[in-house]
Formats: sequence, structure tokens, C-alpha cells
Amino acid sequence: MLIEHPFFNIKCLPFMNPVETVGYIASLLSILNQFPQALKVIRTKDTQSISLTMYIIVVVCISMWLVYGLLLNDGPLIWANAISLIPIVYIFIMKLTNTLKGKDKWGI
Repeated sequence: MLIEHPFFNIKCLPFMNPVETVGYIASLLSILNQFPQALKVIRTKDTQSISLTMYIIVVVCISMWLVYGLLLNDGPLIWANAISLIPIVYIFIMKLTNTLKGKDKWGI
């Protein structure tokens, strides 16, 4: 059952305020955005078009957001970044493995 918040005019779940609702929706979308790429890598094992540098930055960035969420004890930040790291780290490991094996080129 959804309720309407009188100030923000946003419908949300009864156990969450509108800010939390936005946070959890953003978290869900953040999680989902990496899975299509991960599924493609799982199926094809092809990482040639993926930037190793970009995935190094993404792994560090998402890890830092996770630590930040843990320090703040912020549920949406914690669960979004912890779950997002699963496909991100998988893609990174596959890219690094393919690069070290010579299947992919070093570079940006």
C-alpha cells in the first residue's frame, strides 16, 4: 500500500519516507545497470571493447561509496554498492585476465 507524503507530494511505501524511497529506487537502478554488461561478458567472454582503466576507476569508486555508506550507516548506499560490486568485479577480473593473456590490448 502506498501513502502520499503531504509536503513532497510523492507516493511512497508506508515504512519509508520520500527521501528513502528515492534512495532505494536509485540504488536498484545502480545495481541493475551493470548486469547487462556482465551477462554479455559471461556469455561471450569478450572484453575487448571494455576499458580496463575505466573499470579500475569504477571498482575503486564503488568500493569508496560502499565504505562511505558503511560509515554513514546508510542502507541504500550500502546495499546498492555492495551488490553492484559483484558484476563490476567480475567484469574487471575478466578484462584483466584477457589483457594479461594477450587477448585484449593494454591501454585506456
